[in-house]
Amino acid sequence: MVSFTHTMPFGAEIRDDGSVAFRLWAPGRDRIDLVLPEDGGARLAMDRRPDGWFELATDRARAGSAYAFHLGEGSPTVPDPASRYQPDDVHGPSRVVDPRAFDWRHGDFRGRPWDEAVLYELHPGTFSPEGTFDGIRRRLDHLVDLGVTAVELMPLAEFPGRRNWGYDGVLPYAPDGAYGSPDDLKRLIDEAHGRGLMMFLDVVYNHFGPEGNYLHAYAPDFFTERHHTPWGAAINFDDANSRPVRDFFIHNALYWLQEYRFDGLRFDAVHAIIDDSDPDILCELAEIVRRRADAEGRHVHLVLENDDNVARYLGRDAKGRTTWYTAQWNDDYHHAAHVVATGEAGGYYADYADRPVDRLGRALAEGYVYQGDPSAYRDGEPRGTPSAHLPPQAFVTFLQNHDQIGNRAYGDRIAALAGRLRLRAMMEVTLLAPSPPMLFMGEEWGSTRPFYYFVDFEGDLADAVREGRRREFGRFPEFADPEARRHIPDPTEERTFARSCLDWSALDQADHAEWLGFVRALLRLRRERIVPLLPGLRPGAGWRVRDGRTLTVEWPLEGGGRLSLVANLGDAECGGCETPAGDLLFESRDGVAAGLAEGRMASWSVAWFAESPALPSR
Repeated sequence: MVSFTHTMPFGAEIRDDGSVAFRLWAPGRDRIDLVLPEDGGARLAMDRRPDGWFELATDRARAGSAYAFHLGEGSPTVPDPASRYQPDDVHGPSRVVDPRAFDWRHGDFRGRPWDEAVLYELHPGTFSPEGTFDGIRRRLDHLVDLGVTAVELMPLAEFPGRRNWGYDGVLPYAPDGAYGSPDDLKRLIDEAHGRGLMMFLDVVYNHFGPEGNYLHAYAPDFFTERHHTPWGAAINFDDANSRPVRDFFIHNALYWLQEYRFDGLRFDAVHAIIDDSDPDILCELAEIVRRRADAEGRHVHLVLENDDNVARYLGRDAKGRTTWYTAQWNDDYHHAAHVVATGEAGGYYADYADRPVDRLGRALAEGYVYQGDPSAYRDGEPRGTPSAHLPPQAFVTFLQNHDQIGNRAYGDRIAALAGRLRLRAMMEVTLLAPSPPMLFMGEEWGSTRPFYYFVDFEGDLADAVREGRRREFGRFPEFADPEARRHIPDPTEERTFARSCLDWSALDQADHAEWLGFVRALLRLRRERIVPLLPGLRPGAGWRVRDGRTLTVEWPLEGGGRLSLVANLGDAECGGCETPAGDLLFESRDGVAAGLAEGRMASWSVAWFAESPALPSR
């Protein structure tokens, strides 16, 4: 039997004799009782230790036992903040889980090199008709056949109700019970590993959701008024008594990577993690994870979302190995690509609308578009840091993700906004470029099914979320009229969630089946012809634009070769174009390369070339 467990200094830990040791950090309380609802509601006084810790070991609890913590007379009974399972939602009791009870069939899987990464982001509740971990598991073969190598789950931390994007989680160690049990999640990961798929998890360390977070009641030091975020007082990573808080999140990362065998984590909105200490929490966490992964001989990948565009977290050592974080979601690439494909110029797209093809070229060649440049959208404030020294593998590129779809009023996907020829060209650029690409669920067949923002709140909180979303869109001219805002889908209604679920029957339609074949072919070409070149990439990529629409990007390769992209991303044929040196790897349609040889290139067409001594000629 192969099992994995991550031992933590808090929560409920099963001892060798089967009894359970409970530990809670509650510096704001003088007394804490362990409550066992299935043992007649027994209350057992916990021992108070220095620095706000409470402890108790008892044989009255076993694997599967329900438990909670009572905070004292007139105070609530609360779940364990480190609960491994919450079958009765955020206000119910926690359950003791024995991680050693799950037998891993593919425990020897060690992940895959980052150069092979093709990510697929999905929402567990809307990806399959079942809306469960098992529903995902039954469709793993579809993902393998597609050619992706990594499945990224949106956040799983226990949230209130049955439906949520996951960013309102309040119990970061408990996979939400709406999707299944801890063993269901482990079975999904185990079977994915058996097919050679990596599994990634989106984790949220910048805030807790608005319902079900009881930490303020017994651990006020978990937060600090020294810093503020859009959610209020910041999580305390650098004020007095912050060590247990830092450990809580470091252990959370290790827990998902070790006990559940996730191969990577995506860290949500780290620009909202405020920490003035040295090392800051992001660096300390990454260093600890790296040491553990290296000791185990695993490929573990850490990916950031960081609106501040801070390149230092993505640094490499002299041998090109990741120091802290493997990559960052490149929103700059998305925004430039979106403007090229759709022509939209409102909101933050205004920062890319003046020279969209040039902006796209910089994102492909150097990573960030904004590297300390002033942002008009941000009232002229400089944004970002230099990134040209980083390899393209440090930036995850995409044409859509949950945010870029769901944060639109009507959840529009790119396939509903851009013409087919334009979208084909942008897919040919994105999926074959050196940076690891990411697809959002359904994108592989050109789904136009909306993906809305949805929650399962009730009462005043539901009203506040509903009205807050409508008020947010009131800043846009098309929603200035209150009547127009009334038609924005209500995020609290179940039908909003239902309309966001993927329609798998679309694959029976010829146009969607054709698009799926197109994407599969691109990913096969990437695997066979692009990935072998990636270890040989060298610094110094450059780009140029002709007539505002024809883009050439060149990435130097070891030995003097280069990987080259030429793309006409405009509605008119290009004249005076040049054919790069090397062998043709891909052309959008027959005749594109021949036209280039004559100095012309058809509208919305793409060609890739590689010049390398190691590349066999065709």
